[in-house]
Amino acid sequence: MMQQSMVKMMYDRRWLFTIILLVLALCPLFLSDFRLNLLGRFLTFAILVIGLDLLWGYTGVLSLGHGIFFGIGAYVMAIYLKLEAGGGAVPDFMMWNGITELPWFWTVLANPFLAIFLAITFPMLVAGMLGFFIFRNRIKDVYFTILTQALVIVTVTLIVSQQEYTGGTNGITGFSTIFGFSLTASSTQTFLYFITVACLGLIFFLCYRLISSRFGKALIAIRDGENRLRFSGYDTSLFKVFVFSISAGIAGLAGMLFVLQVGMISPTTIGIVPSIEMILWVAIGGRGTLIGPVIGATLTNLAKTFFSENYPDIWLFFLGSVFVIVVLFLPGGLMSLTKKLRLKLKGGTIYATKKVSKNHSSV
Repeated sequence: MMQQSMVKMMYDRRWLFTIILLVLALCPLFLSDFRLNLLGRFLTFAILVIGLDLLWGYTGVLSLGHGIFFGIGAYVMAIYLKLEAGGGAVPDFMMWNGITELPWFWTVLANPFLAIFLAITFPMLVAGMLGFFIFRNRIKDVYFTILTQALVIVTVTLIVSQQEYTGGTNGITGFSTIFGFSLTASSTQTFLYFITVACLGLIFFLCYRLISSRFGKALIAIRDGENRLRFSGYDTSLFKVFVFSISAGIAGLAGMLFVLQVGMISPTTIGIVPSIEMILWVAIGGRGTLIGPVIGATLTNLAKTFFSENYPDIWLFFLGSVFVIVVLFLPGGLMSLTKKLRLKLKGGTIYATKKVSKNHSSV
């Protein structure tokens, strides 16, 4: 019984995630500033994939366009940081294009609190508008996936073409302070790391509560049999729009934190390839588990860093091999290992109980 309870506690995602958060909170004690900054960057991806798992893992809606919402949050925060670094002056790349006054949307984002608010809510608004027209017209499955991928191309093309406002292919960089504190200071980076860990914990537990509710059961019903739920009288499009918006807001939050950790944002960060990588992180960790994508995003990026540093010429082959191995032998992702372990230990416990009962009966 004790072994069974231990296995159950290990399998409980809340307990496992709490342990992970405690380990992450202790990382500043034994990691250098460079490694801590890298880990903070990876944790922003972990926040992103929680929202993506909510959409794909639980609702069955595969989006290859989450780079859009990640990019919106990142660019909104980058505009504020650029204005603070320049003291509210017109950025250099605008002056090179003949612009002498700040555009109205840059002026609005000069307020840090408004920038933080819009970095989260504006992606939600965009996703809500897109989702309303897409899901109301019952566009789903592969058609929705292709549409979101096309939207990424449109967004990246728009950013590159409007270089006088967005910095073009170079993106926006040159940040120095936030709220008057130096971004390069070790204390500031450590504080931003703890903020990222706190946001990761908050988003996880909020999403966990969401999927544990009746609303979460409705999402799973949409994933497993949307037509049955619709015939039962539910408007499934509203559920999808809501989840799509929540997922986009989480992506915007992740993008905002990413800029603070990295110090720049460019179109290459939000293109098609990064959007596909986001899906891979969810699949590797195990979709429909919440904690699996967090582990998948973190471990995949850690592996990418390790292979690229130690094997710079062939690191892509190593990373590709990891993807192939997971797909072939762990189709349910890394979290399927815990399920197999639980079933194995449970089976062993049942066998031991039967053996003891048999011995007692023979006596």
